[in-house]
Amino acid sequence: MEKILRLSQTSLGIEFGSTRIKGVLIDGHGHTIASGEFDWENQFENNIWTYDLKDAWHGLQVVYGQIKEKVEKKHNMKMDTVGSIGFSAMMHGYLAFDKNDQLLVPFRTWRNAMTHEAEVKLTSILNHNIPQRWSIAHLYQAILNEETHVQDITFFTTLAGYIHWQLTGEKVLGIGDASGMFPIDDVTQDYKQEMIETFNQEISKLGVEKDLRMLRPKALVAGADAGKLTEEGAKLLEPTGTLKAGIKLAPPEGDAGTGMVATHAVKPNTGNISAGTSVFAMIVLEEALDRVYPEIDIVTTPLGNSVAMVHVNNCTSEINAWAGLFKDFSNRMGFEVDNNTLYETLFKAALESDETLEGILTYGYHSGENITNIHEGRPLLVRKPDANFNVANLMRSHIESAFATLNLGMQILFNEGIKLDAIVGHGGIFKTEGVAQRFVAAALETPITLMKTASEGGAWGMAVLAQYMLQNEIDFMTYLDEVIFESVDTDTLEPKEEDVVHYRKFMNRYIHGLEIEKEAIDSFK
Repeated sequence: MEKILRLSQTSLGIEFGSTRIKGVLIDGHGHTIASGEFDWENQFENNIWTYDLKDAWHGLQVVYGQIKEKVEKKHNMKMDTVGSIGFSAMMHGYLAFDKNDQLLVPFRTWRNAMTHEAEVKLTSILNHNIPQRWSIAHLYQAILNEETHVQDITFFTTLAGYIHWQLTGEKVLGIGDASGMFPIDDVTQDYKQEMIETFNQEISKLGVEKDLRMLRPKALVAGADAGKLTEEGAKLLEPTGTLKAGIKLAPPEGDAGTGMVATHAVKPNTGNISAGTSVFAMIVLEEALDRVYPEIDIVTTPLGNSVAMVHVNNCTSEINAWAGLFKDFSNRMGFEVDNNTLYETLFKAALESDETLEGILTYGYHSGENITNIHEGRPLLVRKPDANFNVANLMRSHIESAFATLNLGMQILFNEGIKLDAIVGHGGIFKTEGVAQRFVAAALETPITLMKTASEGGAWGMAVLAQYMLQNEIDFMTYLDEVIFESVDTDTLEPKEEDVVHYRKFMNRYIHGLEIEKEAIDSFK
């Protein structure tokens, strides 16, 4: 076995998800060699969703250490290098630094619904949908709020951009992640310069003399040189000092872009759904949409092609909360159950639910939702006294509710005439075979495809992007078609007519019930 050669041809992808940091080491054909993971969680501090960056570095080291240990044990070799590395993370958010590279305010994540004023004003000023979670919305809101730190900003970026910067010294960003900071011109593959000028003029009126060109990271497409691992960066990644500096790094990407890669959905008229703490659908556009929709983000693929993104803040958090409740109950009864068995049991129960579910309605809103105009989170269960309240009906309601807001956003795209042969799904919610896949197919009235490679998620997608740096003598599409996805197992599930009818009725109840959610916000402070 050519162990040294294998190492030089491997690629490492590490993604900072909302609840988990995961790493995947792959070979030249995308096959997983080893993986590692670290659970972490956001905190709600001073009415802001944030993460302690010390946890990010600790988690990164744990994940790398797990992969290193597995490789060294299995292959009886010292893992002192890899061929290339890439980092990805949850998109958007706000990390602002001063001239001394010091963080000015705690990391503000995508989950915050605190930039409504900025969203409305910037969308109007730029004639481009600027959602609350976008980095530029956070910056503009800070300016509108006259926050003192604004005058000291010399650089702001995303979480992936921050990790990459610390390891390489390069202030760059993959174009997909960059498109969630500020609008991208898909012709020049750079930020829209006329919009930058407009933004600069607007903030000047507010007494802030800053040039956005100097504040944001440089946008790079897939395969571009994004720098090399420095000596200091190598020690941040592997504190014992065994990892060599000089390894190539791919442009750091957002989880939307890595999800597209992981599901082979980067060509026009392809799409994917990534379901975790949040859920988003990515549809690669052949032509621009007719108008600006506040429900639709326009972002890009890692190649810079325009993508319509339906982003929903809430998906699995409430399901996880109820699973935790059932686990707590089991433990109190003296029955310990592992998480895999717990979730599989609960999800399979949903298949035994009543046909109508008319007496049960749930909302998994742990945070606000732009699409439904809900500005705060209030997870909610409401039911009629005569409802058949059992585990099967409860779980089906939770799973269907997890995709309800996505349904509303996707209807806009379908009304625009966008047709898809299938949508590829990935994320933990699809782990139990035939459950979430079935209900999503009904929600979108579209076949849903799952592929085994997608089970590794965005970390694997980031590793593929890093691997492309070693094989970029061919174009990216060809690379995916002929090298990575040449033979991959897929499972496509068609929507069942009875499920479609059921889900349409469910959506009517869901929409009417939003008034209850709003009342809960006002009444339960």
